Amino acid sequence: VENKAITKSDIVNEIKKILILNNMQYSEQNKNELQQRAVKSVIERSIKLIEIKKNTFLEFSRDDLNKELNRVASQVGLNLEKLKEICASNELDFSIIEDGIRTNLLWNSLIFYYYRDRISVNLDEIDEQLKLNQTKKEYNEYLISEIVIKRVESDKLELELQKLEKVINEEGFDKAAIRLSISQSAIKGGDLGWLNENQIGKNFKSVIFNTQVGSLSPPIFLKDGILIFKVRDKRKIEEKIDLEELKNQLVNNEKTKMLNMYSSSHYDDLRRSIAIKIFDE
Repeated sequence: VENKAITKSDIVNEIKKILILNNMQYSEQNKNELQQRAVKSVIERSIKLIEIKKNTFLEFSRDDLNKELNRVASQVGLNLEKLKEICASNELDFSIIEDGIRTNLLWNSLIFYYYRDRISVNLDEIDEQLKLNQTKKEYNEYLISEIVIKRVESDKLELELQKLEKVINEEGFDKAAIRLSISQSAIKGGDLGWLNENQIGKNFKSVIFNTQVGSLSPPIFLKDGILIFKVRDKRKIEEKIDLEELKNQLVNNEKTKMLNMYSSSHYDDLRRSIAIKIFDE
């Protein structure tokens, strides 16, 4: 990647990290998928680091790093010390996980610095959503994956969607996401995890609500891409909502969605401008 070599050892360590952080077992069946995910992840991190090093003013707080480390551990049902032990027992230097999180925090700072003036939230829409939640006691949660592909000209759209559908049918949604998606979720096979309906933007909520479990949503046209969801599961939960807390959450979700959009677009521009050479053994 440019003048930085990615070694076989880097890929092996990335595979170990993917297995540990996703509670997965290595097998011959998932070998190729893991290699693709690992290569894509290491390339992405290398490209981000190239850009980060050009902007030496970027910073993050140690508190944010610790919070993210603890969040990553809790996602696999562990505390931080236990996660470190598991890494050590699998001969994975824990600093590799820490460095990856540090890179993402610096990248997020970079994106915010470049695009902060373009972030705006429609508070009237937020207030409308809050009104709908004033008397609700039961909420939907959805287990969702996504694929985001680049926008194409209208005369090529149908063919592009047919190609994507063919890859999904032949390889499965997660492998298609790893190979084709331009979203940051691609390295996790497009997995977004369980999302409460209050975490889902107004423009997406009705699409997800009307998509049957196990099915794909219709394409959603974004400014810089085409988004397709897969609804893997659905459940109802009872939850008492603090409206002020929910308002802050909705505002933050909208800001995060916009930053993610700018992040994908910025990364895609960098990806096209940086030389990547792959040498087969």
